[in-house]
Amino acid sequence: SNFNQEPHRVHQYVIQQAATAVYITLVFSFSFYTMDSTDAPQIIEHIHKSLNFTPYSTLFVPSSARFVCLGISPKASGILSLYEMGSGSLATVGEYVLPSGIKCGTFGASGIEDRRLAFGDYGGKLHITDLENPTKPIYSVQAHSSIINACAGIGGQQVGFGAPEICTGGRDGCVRVWDPRVKEPVLSLEPEEGQTARDCWTVSFGNSYSDTERCVCAGYDNGDVKLFDLRTNSLRFEANVGNGVTCVEFDRPDIEMNKMAVTTLESKFRVYDLRTQHAESGFASLSERAHKSTVWLARHLPQNRDVFMTGGGNGGFNLYKYHYPTSRVGEDKKDKAPCGVAGTVELLNSRVVSTQPMVSFDWSPDREGLGVCACLDQSLRVFIVTKLNKY
Repeated sequence: SNFNQEPHRVHQYVIQQAATAVYITLVFSFSFYTMDSTDAPQIIEHIHKSLNFTPYSTLFVPSSARFVCLGISPKASGILSLYEMGSGSLATVGEYVLPSGIKCGTFGASGIEDRRLAFGDYGGKLHITDLENPTKPIYSVQAHSSIINACAGIGGQQVGFGAPEICTGGRDGCVRVWDPRVKEPVLSLEPEEGQTARDCWTVSFGNSYSDTERCVCAGYDNGDVKLFDLRTNSLRFEANVGNGVTCVEFDRPDIEMNKMAVTTLESKFRVYDLRTQHAESGFASLSERAHKSTVWLARHLPQNRDVFMTGGGNGGFNLYKYHYPTSRVGEDKKDKAPCGVAGTVELLNSRVVSTQPMVSFDWSPDREGLGVCACLDQSLRVFIVTKLNKY
């Protein structure tokens, strides 16, 4: 009755109730969103350091709190810097100037006790050096006629099988496999006579689950991806992904081939399922867009092969989780033969840290979630990615 006598109070009451309902809805929605975001892995910048040279590769030294950064100075000489992480700080252990710029490096072919670094330079030479005296290589060979774009090592760690070997890919279009005990390549994959040499941008070892099995995958500037079987000395798989291949990486090099990430120009990457190969269509794969620019690299988490990080030309990185399909083997519609089935990827988190491309990223093999990256803005960043144990 009072409402009938005073209409303005009715309007005021309705407005108050509506405002309360909207407030409750907003609080609930905000709480729900916050809960979801905090459950995702968080990417936290731990250390940031500016450099006076252009970095191309960052690598954690196995079983230590140190990492190396390889690059080129404005005078075109090579730079090898060794850093040690402290409590929130970064100490320079040593900075060494070498005759030629350095593009790539690996610890994969060295034992944990020795921790010898193999790297390729702009002059086409492959060197293996001790970090106690990097200016005097213990092994050096003219591996290519021009710059070595990529190198990969295997066989040196405590896990895995087979002899220690290093694979190099160069601008001359050649892919060569080296045994550090001899000066001649164990295997040389070269363009056919009269064929235009395509620039090899990336190489990776895989399928090294026994003393006899081992594969090498190479990516080229014209989009070719080639998988070579070192046991049978034959080309096992070949595909063209349409754009220059900037990085190939097996999720684990020392197990039977499981899956492989391939990153390319034009903001795309692919993940191949390598368990089932069809005679005609080859391996199943998924394609995903990322970074809205070149995807320069992909690095699988050593402690969990289904989590990987991509680095982009936008100066950021994306963290993904790969989900396997219900069944990894299907039936081809044409010949009814077994064929692979690709899974899906889930974006867990992303972060842009620079205005320049991210050209290197490396996970710590000893501390889950610890990573170091280098960007072309001449900077190093150490990151901690949290909550990876939940994935």
